[in-house]
Amino acid sequence: MKLLRTTGLYLLANAVLISVNAQDKKTTDTTAQYLDKLVLSKDTADKIQLRSKLAELSDGKTEATVLMAANYYYRIGDQKRSEQLYNDVVTRFPLGTQARSAASKDFYLLKTANEAESAYKGWIKKFPPANYPNVKVDDRLAYDYVRANVAGKFAAEKNVVKANEYANMLEVDFWKGNAYSGITTAFYKNGDLANAEIYAKKAMDNAFSYIDGKKGNENWAKFSASGYPGLTSTYANILFERKKYDEALKYSEMAYAKSQGLNPPLNYRYAQILMGLNRNQEAYDKLEEVVKAGKATPAMADDFKKLYVKVKGSDKGYEEYAAATRKSYLEALSKKLTKDMVNETAVGFTLTDLNGKQVSLADYKGKTVILDFWATWCGPCKASFPAMQMAVDKYKADDNVKFLFIHTWEKVADPVKDAGDYIKSMKYNFEVLMDLKDAQTKVNKVVSSYKVNGIPAKFVIDANGNVRFKLTGFDGSNEAAVDELTMMIDMCKTGS
Repeated sequence: MKLLRTTGLYLLANAVLISVNAQDKKTTDTTAQYLDKLVLSKDTADKIQLRSKLAELSDGKTEATVLMAANYYYRIGDQKRSEQLYNDVVTRFPLGTQARSAASKDFYLLKTANEAESAYKGWIKKFPPANYPNVKVDDRLAYDYVRANVAGKFAAEKNVVKANEYANMLEVDFWKGNAYSGITTAFYKNGDLANAEIYAKKAMDNAFSYIDGKKGNENWAKFSASGYPGLTSTYANILFERKKYDEALKYSEMAYAKSQGLNPPLNYRYAQILMGLNRNQEAYDKLEEVVKAGKATPAMADDFKKLYVKVKGSDKGYEEYAAATRKSYLEALSKKLTKDMVNETAVGFTLTDLNGKQVSLADYKGKTVILDFWATWCGPCKASFPAMQMAVDKYKADDNVKFLFIHTWEKVADPVKDAGDYIKSMKYNFEVLMDLKDAQTKVNKVVSSYKVNGIPAKFVIDANGNVRFKLTGFDGSNEAAVDELTMMIDMCKTGS
């Protein structure tokens, strides 16, 4: 689960929504309504008035007022002034919410739990919660981010008492499922399945309390409820590993019932539990859904063949079944991609690679080009890379196909080193280009020009320089990802 799907200044802009004192809310709402009206107006006088009002707010006496100005400057496209105000607000209001956030931003880089705890104690002494409003559901979220991080570090070090201590400090109920999930992962990675089970159940139960509008239908409630299928699946996985098959089955069934669309890992675990209970026909049915969708990993395919033999009595007819199933899947994929195909002029660009060499999209005129926008902090981006390496290897002898991996939306001081170190450590054979923030506007120009809202984002460009396919995200199946890219590339080549 992820709380925020926005990036960059959007995150900062949203801070204005959670930093206003309750007593100022009516005034703030009135001001916002007035500014909204001015923003939408096309009248020259209104535009002048808007600028005048924003300049007045920029000199405001409260952090909330200045943040409001920064937010509206961003909305009207004055990113430079918006960024300047966000940078200045930390100095102008050294005990404000932005200063509080800035003071905690590097806590996640600390290596040991003791270092993290010491940093937390110093930070909370300077920014005590009692000094800040606590009237909205997310007013304590900044503190819970840090508490959950400290708890996770103690869990990773197998200090259960301390992990529990910081977990028990969490205040924001709708976010607890997310926090507990992180602690679950920490315990799981160090082999403590007993405590991983405890926190997985806490996370699942918290999400369950929000599903079906039990605690309202606001966005924060929907966010919490949306994590229920995945958290339930995680809990079932741990129960399965602890050989609690009957209980694991119960929660796998619940996760399956609540999932929207096919979820291959969920189906696979469900099938594995059923196999453990010797309910092979049911396991076959669940895994067949994945196979028919072309989403089966090699491990899934191997288990499905074993189930086929158990259910059918032998492997007779399996090869014919597999061939027919794949043919049907590819036909369905072809129809889908034909429907999804677009024809838009690709935006040109020139970027430098990890060695400082300039590379332009125009250099590959006449070739099929795959752009992959990514970042080192992006989990789904990195999860997709084994599949992308498979695709790169598949076309390494084809001089008419080129893959460009564009690192963007950086969050570290030296993104070139950060990206290079990651690619080198993973031994990926990628051509990486750096879409760095513009020094003046603070915008990553190339990713913005392609109107990307989330990463990983991929664009397949044909030999005529037109974008024909757009993809966002990664569903976890390497083989299916390669199938999809292969068909896109072939369709670009044939012009179909």
